[in-house]
Amino acid sequence: MLQITCPYCGPRDQDEFTFGGEAHIVRPLDPDSLSEREWGDYLFMRENPKGNHKEQWCHSAACGKWFNVVRDTVTYEIKAIYKVGEQAPEEETCKSHQPEPEND
Repeated sequence: MLQITCPYCGPRDQDEFTFGGEAHIVRPLDPDSLSEREWGDYLFMRENPKGNHKEQWCHSAACGKWFNVVRDTVTYEIKAIYKVGEQAPEEETCKSHQPEPEND
C-alpha cells in the first residue's frame, strides 16, 4: 500500500485518496471548435511513461483537496508532492538518490 503525504493533512494510507489521472491536462478554450478526433485526443490520450509521471490526487476521506504527485511508475515511489497551482518540480529534483555502495 502506498503512503501518501497530503500537503494539507500529512501522511496517510492510500485508501484515503482518489486517483485523478494525469496532472496538468489543459482543457481546450473552445471545445466546440474541435474535431471529434481532437476532442477524443483531449479526453483519452494520456502519457504512459515508464518512470516519473505527474498525477493528480484528491484526499477524499479527509480534507477533500486536490494536489499533484510525481510518482515513479516502475517502483511506485513518490518523488514529489506539490499543491495545485504550484510549479511542478524540475525533473532533476525528482530523481531517486540511492546511496553509493560501500567499497570493501
